[in-house]
Amino acid sequence: MKLMENAGIAVSRNLRTEFKRASKIAVVCGRGNNGGDGFVAARHLASEGLDVAVFLAEPEQEISTEIAKLNFEKVRSLSRPASEFRPNDWDVIVDALLGVGVKGKIREPYRSLIKRMNQGRKPIISVDVPSGWPEEPSVRARMTVTFHAPKLGMEKAKCGKLVVADIGIPPEAETHVGPGEFVYYPRPERNSHKGDNGRILVVGGGPFTGAPALAGMGAMYAGADLAHIAVPKPAAIPVACYSPNLIVHPLSDDVLVTQDSDKIKNLWKKSDAMVIGPGLGDDSRSKHAASELIRRCPLPMVVDADALDAVRANPRIITGKNVVLTPHKGEFERLTGIRLSEDLEKRGAQVCQAARKMGSIIIVKGRIDLVSDGKTVTKNKTGNEAMTVGGTGDVLSGICGCLLSKGMDPFHAARLAVFLNGAAGDLAFQEKGYGLLASDVAEKIPYILRRYL
Repeated sequence: MKLMENAGIAVSRNLRTEFKRASKIAVVCGRGNNGGDGFVAARHLASEGLDVAVFLAEPEQEISTEIAKLNFEKVRSLSRPASEFRPNDWDVIVDALLGVGVKGKIREPYRSLIKRMNQGRKPIISVDVPSGWPEEPSVRARMTVTFHAPKLGMEKAKCGKLVVADIGIPPEAETHVGPGEFVYYPRPERNSHKGDNGRILVVGGGPFTGAPALAGMGAMYAGADLAHIAVPKPAAIPVACYSPNLIVHPLSDDVLVTQDSDKIKNLWKKSDAMVIGPGLGDDSRSKHAASELIRRCPLPMVVDADALDAVRANPRIITGKNVVLTPHKGEFERLTGIRLSEDLEKRGAQVCQAARKMGSIIIVKGRIDLVSDGKTVTKNKTGNEAMTVGGTGDVLSGICGCLLSKGMDPFHAARLAVFLNGAAGDLAFQEKGYGLLASDVAEKIPYILRRYL
């Protein structure tokens, strides 16, 4: 509540400073927390005697978060439907339609509202990011008041004058993941259809059947619409028996082989992201096949478990790709030849160096997970000692693959995945204690999503 209040105050203050003569302010709001920031800004501007109107993009729809609802009630008397919005009737327009995390085509009515704002002749001040950014169409703002720190890729051409406002986010947020990562989670649209919210392909299994199933269920519980699981023939029935929610595709042999490449390539066409490695085993034929699949796959992907050996043997297969590598300590040391320090800060620097060299996102799983894009390192403290049970890493790879399939930036996907996996593990621990299973962790993922979305 305090963060939204501070955000709205920051917008109203910067508007008054930048546009001193403005007296008529239109605040155009969406249904989420970005709109909530706009409601707060509208209240403060109205309290100063300005002529303020709040235009709702979807007046017939309910405000989507409780905190935004509370702030809307305080400005309900100022609200009008967006159909009445005429840009040139106002001195300044506050853009509070859409925040970060927008991916893909901007839907109506937001698309038309963005175009209408851009066609007007009045200055626009955007809340946190210009609505639609980084996709198109996006608002062309005269000023953007962003919070805590600039978002990666913000530039003057689209954001205008950039003001970074301190709204009370603790310094630890710079170095640790937290619930704030959920701002990047792409919420499903009300009119979306099956497959619109992520289709994932898991390639693994053979000697181990639980791992690919757990990865698939981790993805489904994290919000993927469809999970295709491609496994060697003996693993197909056990994986299918795990859950009817998984779409299982038997391959040709007892282990993954290069002859399966064409079938898996056809599955790429039905998928938005791939997870490769869970339960694959150390057969040399599987390593060779995994290497070829990683090299040829055009999708964002998570490379986990035994598939990491394919990257170790030939790091060039991930060059130029959107890849998240998910080793534990021993796998990281085999992958990179770097012996990890016991000192957390030194360990973080080692992980950052490796991510930069490999040109990928790296998650090093541990008591405190480390996530790096080669520029920065982020720590995750969720999770507990009971999660040493086998399979929790497979659940993590599935969560991360799900987030990639939804179009999330790989670094944001990795950061949210470790937080979500650990938080689900903590919730499972409250119920199961030291006897929790990886499947218990997967089943708690929806409860964490409900808590924070």
